[in-house]
Amino acid sequence: MFAAERRQRIVELVRSSGAISLRELARQVQTSEVTVRRDLRALAAQGLLDRHHGGAALPGGLSHEPTYSEKALVASDAKAAIATLAADLVSDGDAIVVGAGTTTQAFAARLTRHNELTVVTNSLLVATDLAGARGVDVVMTGGTLRGSIHALVGGTTEQALSSIRGTRAFISGNGLTAARGLSTPNLTVAGVDRALAGAAREVVVLADHTKIGTEALLQTVATEDIQHLVTDDASDAAELDALRELGITVHVASVPTTTS
Repeated sequence: MFAAERRQRIVELVRSSGAISLRELARQVQTSEVTVRRDLRALAAQGLLDRHHGGAALPGGLSHEPTYSEKALVASDAKAAIATLAADLVSDGDAIVVGAGTTTQAFAARLTRHNELTVVTNSLLVATDLAGARGVDVVMTGGTLRGSIHALVGGTTEQALSSIRGTRAFISGNGLTAARGLSTPNLTVAGVDRALAGAAREVVVLADHTKIGTEALLQTVATEDIQHLVTDDASDAAELDALRELGITVHVASVPTTTS
């Protein structure tokens, strides 16, 4: 891949995710991290992205919120593997809370065979995927529709969640680090994510490798309030070790290798 082509691909990856780690960029463009760092310096000088510790973001990218359509294009195989592994953390008879996101939607689709399961959610897509499951009762929070992510947000949503205490909350976000925990770029979404986390005894974060080691503008769940992380085997090993050292149980899903 020529330098110009590689740098164009880097810009596309940053635009699709809002923020992305150096390691993931190197993997996607199939070159060394040293080369990617040089590319990032050049692209930042042109104003096409912002460099930050361990990766890159759109200009002002810590506050950029990717739409559902943008997120659906990123790491789909990893999200499917994470969803399958996370479903093992759910048992018949549980009452769980599920947030919005492409990974949580994939997770919800794997819950349809459960019996006597109650799912509280602010996600229209999660609710739709579970609508035909006979053994699953779906409770929607109410609130104001945020169309870009197909989710209900706002004070009504947070108030509804304040009266709920489920077994586990399954939530996603835009970035996860050992130092800062889970984060998101939008103030309204951040408030709801905090309420989702507070509505259960344990918090399970579903985050693919593009989110590990990445930060967004607003912290939603501090590291000490996260009990489980479900991620994939392309995630940064050092960051996962740091999360384990803080007491988080890390579940790593193997992503099947595709062959042409």
